[in-house]
Amino acid sequence: MLILLGQGNPGDKYAGNRHNFGFMALDEIARQHGFGPWKSKFQSQISEGTIQTDNGPQKVLLIKPQTFYNETGRAVSEAARFYKLGAEDVVVFHDEIDLAPGRFRMKQGGGHSGNNGLRSIINHMGANIRRARMGVGHPGDKSKVMPYVLADFPKSDLLWRDALLDACARAAHFLVSGDDERYQTEVLRLAPAPKSDPRKAPN
Repeated sequence: MLILLGQGNPGDKYAGNRHNFGFMALDEIARQHGFGPWKSKFQSQISEGTIQTDNGPQKVLLIKPQTFYNETGRAVSEAARFYKLGAEDVVVFHDEIDLAPGRFRMKQGGGHSGNNGLRSIINHMGANIRRARMGVGHPGDKSKVMPYVLADFPKSDLLWRDALLDACARAAHFLVSGDDERYQTEVLRLAPAPKSDPRKAPN
């Protein structure tokens, strides 16, 4: 089994926030691949299903922690212990301010780069988690980061946002097969985006 974990905050108040990009990715994966209904378990909303790969259907657990973003590790570690899974069996979908809007990168291991949700996961699970980093761009000043990620995506961003969500779900069979590089390549092929933030003026 593979755990796909989305980062976000529970409740309608936060549903459209950049910080809830991970929740949105899981919702789209669940929709496209016909997962079961969401239910409460492991301090989370979870949905179970399978994703078809070249090696047959693979069982996947989707987790949207209800602990709030900064305590994500408590929820995922509880689920991992229950299923006797390690950090390498967890893929975290999260918003990434260090990537231009619409860009996408897979990564395994490394530090949390100031992301408190990742910090919590690393503290509970270790650093060997796989990460699906979904670019939202940077507001330009460190002091503006928190209000930026806790703001909704503006209408002007919805086209690339929805394209990236669709691509993450459509290419999920590569992720579940363990081919992170191929998954990244396919997501970027399906939802191409500029490498730099088009909202920022050139130097």
